Amino acid sequence: MVVVDPTPQSAAALQYALSHALVEQDKLILFYIEKSYNSSSSAPNSISEGAFGTDADFLDQMRRACEVAQPKINVKIEKTDMDGKDKASVILSKSKDLRIDLIIIGQKRSLSSAILGIKRQSGSLKGPKAIDKVDYLIENSPCSCVAVQKKGQNGGYVLNSKTHKNFWLLA
Repeated sequence: MVVVDPTPQSAAALQYALSHALVEQDKLILFYIEKSYNSSSSAPNSISEGAFGTDADFLDQMRRACEVAQPKINVKIEKTDMDGKDKASVILSKSKDLRIDLIIIGQKRSLSSAILGIKRQSGSLKGPKAIDKVDYLIENSPCSCVAVQKKGQNGGYVLNSKTHKNFWLLA
């Protein structure tokens, strides 16, 4: 399962999955979490606009990229909304429901947070020193979870998982 949204980090995670993590006949789930809007916040009047156009556009583009890169892989799109939960909890819940073997998620990390490794002792994801959702997934996921950071124009990835802390993979 690749957690997707219209960001460069998500595109890098998908690129990594297509080139390094999938083999023929695998099933790939593109998992998108829509923001939910309660009555106190203003919901947009139309479909969300992002870097790829509408949400439907970027999901369609990602599905087409999968079909071109790996034509024998079954690609499925799963969408859900947050329902007031934090994103990491929604991802963990869906991965358990679907019996996922591997979660791949894009990660953007500043140098200071990578060096300092700020985490909250209570395990809460909320607050000024909240744990990064990707780190939370890596630590709490029952399946393998890999965070992917694209490194520069020359390619290559930095992978972060329980077994590979800041492991460099040059592509």
